[in-house]
Amino acid sequence: MLLLIVVAYLLVSFVQVWTAANRDEARPAQAIVVLGAAQYDGRPSPVLEGRLRHVAELYDQGVAPLVVVTGGRRAGDRHTEAWASANYLHDQGVPGGAVERETTGSTSYESLAATARFLRDRGISDVVLVSDPFHAYRIGAIGEEVGMDAAVSPTPHTAIDGAQRWRYLLRETVGVSLGRLIGYRRLDRALEGS
Repeated sequence: MLLLIVVAYLLVSFVQVWTAANRDEARPAQAIVVLGAAQYDGRPSPVLEGRLRHVAELYDQGVAPLVVVTGGRRAGDRHTEAWASANYLHDQGVPGGAVERETTGSTSYESLAATARFLRDRGISDVVLVSDPFHAYRIGAIGEEVGMDAAVSPTPHTAIDGAQRWRYLLRETVGVSLGRLIGYRRLDRALEGS
């Protein structure tokens, strides 16, 4: 019986992750927040570039007057993910004064928590979060946990497809299932220690 409950819980979580991956909640907001991904010596990886292309489109559509790019520096990197993102957006015509950088986070939770803190200091909580489709449900849940009024707009320009997409969807299903039980902050700390 316990096994049946666990399987049903995981199935419901998968449906929620799948549904969020295929739903765009973009709406007028105070800020657009994009989750970082790998950068190569200041150039966005294909995954990060796909996210940033969508951010530039949302900005051009007038979704929000402010964009927050996130992501710190990995060991050996000369640039942060946020720095590479800000430069890419500048090249796409997003004015530098409309872009803020959050460079302290190395995980989705850390980046969103730090972003929520500095936006709250500015009186901003209404945001649109951007990442890859597989990531949509979890970042929405994390955004809520850290006090954001968040809508999620997954990029349609994702570089992740085929079998790789299914692996990410399954991994996110497990992450969401655990995060709902123990909290996303605790999950983040547990994964950091492993």
